Amino acid sequence: MGSRERVVDYLRRSGASVDLREFGESTRNSALAAQALGCTVAEIAKSVVFVGRKTAVVIISGDKRVSSARLGSVAGESLRVATPDEVRERTGFPIGGVPPFPHAEEVVVLPDSSLLRFDRVWAAAGTPNAVFRIGSSDLLKLVGSGPFELAE
Repeated sequence: MGSRERVVDYLRRSGASVDLREFGESTRNSALAAQALGCTVAEIAKSVVFVGRKTAVVIISGDKRVSSARLGSVAGESLRVATPDEVRERTGFPIGGVPPFPHAEEVVVLPDSSLLRFDRVWAAAGTPNAVFRIGSSDLLKLVGSGPFELAE
């Protein structure tokens, strides 16, 4: 099963109400996604992958940056941004397409409170040109943790 199909299957099984969109052009970063969707960068729930002894995927509003100190405090260890190869190896998804879920059990997903500024947000759907819109509270329920204060 491909990356996008894994996300779509997970969303279907979860019963979440989403709006899935695919584009001919890349939506691999917050600015490109916002441009393609006609929304603000802040409404993009970007996934930033960090590695150390563990792998953490921070889901944060597209207009925010992750605070290394806050992340380290929540994760219990110092983490660094993953390389593109590490992103694929540790999450199973390509850079620019990492969704909030589904991830292997050893991947810790940490949603930031900045997402709660919006009723609905857009997130990557497994590939650099597929996204889905979901209620921010539904996203938190499916992730199963948070929100955390991780933004600078």
